[in-house]
Parts: sequence; structure tokens; C-alpha cells
Amino acid sequence: MDIPDGEPLIRRATSADAAGTAETWLRSYDAALPTVRRAHTDDEVRDYFRYVVIPERETWVAEAGGEIVGMMVLHDGWLDQLYLAPGWRGRGLGDRFMTLAKERSLSGLDLWTFQINTPAHRFYERHGFAVAERTDGSGNEEREPDVRYVWRP
Repeated sequence: MDIPDGEPLIRRATSADAAGTAETWLRSYDAALPTVRRAHTDDEVRDYFRYVVIPERETWVAEAGGEIVGMMVLHDGWLDQLYLAPGWRGRGLGDRFMTLAKERSLSGLDLWTFQINTPAHRFYERHGFAVAERTDGSGNEEREPDVRYVWRP
């Protein structure tokens, strides 16, 4: 894939990326969802990325200047995670991740996002995802109303 100068390189994550990937998730979550209670401490999130996400899931990172600036996790037909460092939103990096996710998931994708996250709704709908269901949040750890999106090619 040709990468223009200054554009992040998207690649599979390695164990060495666990800390940077977790930090990107933490910064992004706090910036994008300031009113949503996180169900886990920073250290629990870091351990989850170190011991579960990176070794057990198809994890992709975007790296720019030696720093992880975005991350995406695919698992069993689900887009489990897609988070960008706050300064990288609106610069096309999410579109690049979405193209990769669709290339890797030819039978389709499902995902959950919080109902309060309207920028995510616009992003996913722009990429062809449709609302499949809305819940009151009783089934997620944050107890935050959410919405399930689906994309089928």
C-alpha cells in the first residue's frame, strides 16, 4: 500500500505495541466519550490489551513518528474496537481502517457503539453500516445505551 509522506503506516500489532495501543484507546475513549463511565481502570485496560487483545485478536495499529495513533480490532465477524488518537480524527485514518476491515471481513461486520456517540454513528453510516438494534445498555459493562450496526457486502 502506498503511504503518502506523513501518513501513518497501518500494520498488524505485535506484543511490543500493547502499551502504545492501550494508551491510544484510553486517550481516544476519554476524548470521544467524556460522559460515559469506563468500567475498568487504566491499569486494567493496559493489562487487557497486553494479555488478551494483542495476543488473541486480529489487532491493527496505525503508527506515525514511532507512536501508535490509531487501533482497530477484528474478531469473529465483529469490529470490536476502532479508536484514533484525538489529533488524528477527521484526517482519513478511520476511512483507511474501515477499508481494511471490509477487505478482511468479506462476509460482513457487526459492531456496537454507544447511542451518545453521534460522530461514530455518522462515520459508520457513511461506510454503509445500518442500525440493527438499540438497547438500554443493560447488557454492557458501562450500562450505557448502545446501538448495534451491521454491514453486509
